[in-house]
Amino acid sequence: MKGVITGDIINSRKSNSVEEWLIPLKECLNKYGKTPKNWEIYRGDSFQLLTDFREIIKAAVHIKAAIKSIKNIDVRMAIGIGEVSHTAQNITESNGEAFINSGELFEKLVKNKKNLGIRTQSDKLNTHINTTLDLALIIMDDWSPGAAQVVNAQMDDENSSQTELAKKLKISQVAISKALQRSHYSEIKDYINLITEQIKEQNK
Repeated sequence: MKGVITGDIINSRKSNSVEEWLIPLKECLNKYGKTPKNWEIYRGDSFQLLTDFREIIKAAVHIKAAIKSIKNIDVRMAIGIGEVSHTAQNITESNGEAFINSGELFEKLVKNKKNLGIRTQSDKLNTHINTTLDLALIIMDDWSPGAAQVVNAQMDDENSSQTELAKKLKISQVAISKALQRSHYSEIKDYINLITEQIKEQNK
């Protein structure tokens, strides 16, 4: 069972340069696989990621934080979970249920002007997770670039202490603590674990 994210950058033209969002996106995607087999960026600001289904929710939140750390930029992502019937050297040539679920959902998200959704084999689970994702987005959409940068840095290395993050980002430990509190990082982390467990139960 695999997870696929099909996504694109929202307001990419408002960035000062392509590298401003491209570099953090690549760094984040590299945490979950290697290009071009596991991820690829195409058509300018679109991308696709293939990874273990148990990592897919975490990956989506991580990507969200990486992109939200840039002012005026956001990301739209459709998460598809299912089997992969063909794995090619390039992810864009792979196919299967997970890719179909992700691709069809992405078109629906664009049409409905939504930024995040999931499609599994279970309609009941889809309804439950998408309802809670909408609630989680109220928090994540409100992340400031500074708060998102701290969340992204913490997710890059979840074992890093606040002191280590402060040194890395060149800000105070107090600023790190406040940013994690404002972003509700602890609650978002618990939410990722909860939804991941529900998906695992569905796919036993």
